[in-house]
Amino acid sequence: MKNLSCLILDDDELDRLAVRAAVKRYPEFELTGVFESADNALAFLQKNKVDVLFLDIDMPGTNGLEFRKMAAQIPICIFISAHAEHAVETFSLETLDFILKPLKADRFAQTVQRIHDYMELREKANLFESSLGADVIYIKEGYEQTKVKLHDILYLEALKDYTKVVTSAKKHCVLSNLGNLLKENPFSSFVRVHRSFAVQKQFIDKVLPNEIVLRNNHSIPVGRSYRDNLNEVL
Repeated sequence: MKNLSCLILDDDELDRLAVRAAVKRYPEFELTGVFESADNALAFLQKNKVDVLFLDIDMPGTNGLEFRKMAAQIPICIFISAHAEHAVETFSLETLDFILKPLKADRFAQTVQRIHDYMELREKANLFESSLGADVIYIKEGYEQTKVKLHDILYLEALKDYTKVVTSAKKHCVLSNLGNLLKENPFSSFVRVHRSFAVQKQFIDKVLPNEIVLRNNHSIPVGRSYRDNLNEVL
């Protein structure tokens, strides 16, 4: 993966240092700007291209949500905030991930993996093409079309405007967001259990307080706002 230019915006000095230290651990990131105010960050963006934005929400003046709307040209936005109540709102602003403060190394590593996956999807730009009958879809991969049986799909994972289609044997990528994909008739057997995940109902083996376990021991998180969907299935 090519180097990704990064910008950090947070009004708290200790939080800026924590994010900076986390970013520096990954050589694929090129830290091009660290700012405590939205005005300075916007001035920087007028002259510089940024691939990844690490953004706080609660800031004086222009807050993080308002800043994201003004910096919509940045393809990857990661909110890092102490305010969990804003998480749902951020995902209407082209957000790839939301991390709760204090920032932890293992949680940041998960975000880095999501960035890798998203960039891979963008490069492949695979398209969900069509369905055939009731149990097969075709996914365009390069110049070929791969036939995927619906009953082989374990779960779907959202990555912004792409979706990862995961079977026990392989992962496929489609250029369609998760919400739109679930509206397609072939995916009526899936239930959304998290803003980023939908699973095949028949593959649910175990339900825990904050996650479900699928066949082959795949663990999928359950979002609080999606528990009713899961209860209906059970």
